[in-house]
Amino acid sequence: MSASGHEHWLERPSTVRGLVWTLYAVCGLLLIAELFIHRHTHFDFEGWFGFYGFYGFLAYIGIVFSAKGLRKLIRRSVNYYDPPDTVQDKEPEA
Repeated sequence: MSASGHEHWLERPSTVRGLVWTLYAVCGLLLIAELFIHRHTHFDFEGWFGFYGFYGFLAYIGIVFSAKGLRKLIRRSVNYYDPPDTVQDKEPEA
């Protein structure tokens, strides 16, 4: 909810549901349009029905899994940005 107490139109479940169904419809129409559009391809597999949709989906999956692996490489500890412990900063007493 916003500060005025009104729900933003993008937060309503009915709006989200409508947007998702609109996305499904657009994807379906684009897939059907492949039947009527002639593409100038360089390789034979580019002419397969739905190739670009499947290729894009596989690229998306590859990006997600590579990001999961990259997260393991560059992850910091939970307290990485905490201030240094004051006990360790003190000079040893003589």
